[in-house]
Amino acid sequence: MTRTSVALNRAYRAESLRRAAAEEFDVVVIGGGITGVGAALDAATRGLSVALVEAQDFAAGTSSRSGKLIHGGLRYLEMLDFSLVREALHERRLLLTSLAPHLVKPVPFLFPLTHRLWERLYVGSGLLLYDAMGGSKVVPRARHLTRTQALKLAPGLRPESMIGAVQFYDAQEDDARLALYVARTAAEYGAVLLTYTSAVGVLSAGGRITGVRVLDHERGDEIEIRARHVVTAAGVWNDDIHSWVSGRQPARVRPSKGIHVILPRRCIDSGTGLFVRTEKSILFVVPWGTDHWLIGDTDTDWPYDKREPAPTGADIDYLLSKLNAVLKNPVSRTDIVGVFAGLRPLVSAGEGTKTEKLSREHVIYSAAPGLSMIAGGKYTTYRVMAKELIDVAAAHLGRPVPASCTERLPILGAVGYEARWKERAQLAEQPGLAVSQVERLLNRYGSCIDDLLALISRRPELAAPVPGLGQHLGVEVAYACSHEGALHLEDILVRRTRVAIETPDRGRGAAREVATIMAAELGRDQDWIDQELTQYTQRLEAEAAAEEKPDDRSANAARQAGYGPSSWGRTPSQGAAAGGAYTDTGVPQ
Repeated sequence: MTRTSVALNRAYRAESLRRAAAEEFDVVVIGGGITGVGAALDAATRGLSVALVEAQDFAAGTSSRSGKLIHGGLRYLEMLDFSLVREALHERRLLLTSLAPHLVKPVPFLFPLTHRLWERLYVGSGLLLYDAMGGSKVVPRARHLTRTQALKLAPGLRPESMIGAVQFYDAQEDDARLALYVARTAAEYGAVLLTYTSAVGVLSAGGRITGVRVLDHERGDEIEIRARHVVTAAGVWNDDIHSWVSGRQPARVRPSKGIHVILPRRCIDSGTGLFVRTEKSILFVVPWGTDHWLIGDTDTDWPYDKREPAPTGADIDYLLSKLNAVLKNPVSRTDIVGVFAGLRPLVSAGEGTKTEKLSREHVIYSAAPGLSMIAGGKYTTYRVMAKELIDVAAAHLGRPVPASCTERLPILGAVGYEARWKERAQLAEQPGLAVSQVERLLNRYGSCIDDLLALISRRPELAAPVPGLGQHLGVEVAYACSHEGALHLEDILVRRTRVAIETPDRGRGAAREVATIMAAELGRDQDWIDQELTQYTQRLEAEAAAEEKPDDRSANAARQAGYGPSSWGRTPSQGAAAGGAYTDTGVPQ
């Protein structure tokens, strides 16, 4: 197997559309979140032909709205889910050491203790087991601290909020970037990847699913993609897709909303993250970059619009109340610079079970001959989930298929990253960048920094930061369009960078300059720039309106009213209903 660098640009998309319409693939993947792109990579590296379709951008849904942690699932030890913890710790080790060391980093946490003797024994035993199961293979072991020692690490905590603490380590990533680089790796091995293409129906013959119909939102037309097997990694949309072939929604997936808020680093005086037990779950306080804290999360049912789950004022107040219970200097809503919400695609356990009690295990099931689906799971274990999903697909292809090799396959940017890191001072010299900027770029692009430095050498003006975009440079915007598949302003402000949650103006100040750079790269005109700016402003206004509402119903209404029809608003069920005849078995023809 050879790796050829592939740029996800306009030419790649045009060729991918041509191939999608002309070829029959071994596997078609529906869904471009972390599990979907992981499945595309797994299939492609087994020598299978594979196409992937995603209704929005890579990781636009749940996979860009997580707690940004690669963790072993310490809290799942309490559920006695030892196999999940062991599996997650194994995957964490791989990502930290060989698969994605440029994107996944260790992060320390402080676990405050509030009860003497029994809690230290209880928590200490759990962390000892955590370490014994593999937690300490690549990060320091957990250690017990007195209250005085804990307050030296986190002076911003109220002394009376704890009697001591335990420090342990987990790992962190930018979830959208990791998913993007898994996708780019899949493209290197020949995967056909299409974003802004919604699956709107399935093809069938002889009682078997034989492909999918997709709507290309960029061109406005539909194409049919033929496949020997279709797999769905669509998260909370799985039941909608299942209904195409069953005529009903089976309620296999239970959407659970989790929200996070972003605070400036100055708000909490601490040199470590925090892991605080609440009456319902765990409150995470995670260092986010050098300037922010990420606070989360919640765990509640969400029966409304699955496209854009809305944080409410009540959600935000809940997180702040739990945080302020342990802080010496309370924070308020005026301190918040960003808020986001995502939906966990949990496997349903029937009515009456609270979402926080549902297992984080994944399940793979068949919706119809030729169609396999995956639900549940954790971001950390995406590679295992993808492997098992393609194992199922391979079993239906009627020929021998090699075993998965992704356990030994570095993600794009990992190979050469360590050498580039050692050379960072020299790398900074030619473009005249600060060494700290080169370090930041290395931890976002790995060895792909060479592409950005080459682009700067041809266009030196791109070495300047974009006003309003934090530390991000013009070259990062151009590269997002020329190599990372960015097609819309939101792709860059929300996912390629995180300015939408890291600045008080949510990216307004950077939007016009970013759109202008994008237009030059994508061959777009002033009308496109104006349209993108209007749509992005409408997004921010809708989000702000929802965050002021007291409950999910009113927040969802505000979000929908503010957005109006979206560029990908044709939902799978609407697409299928508009798409023509069904057989008497409920399978679209």
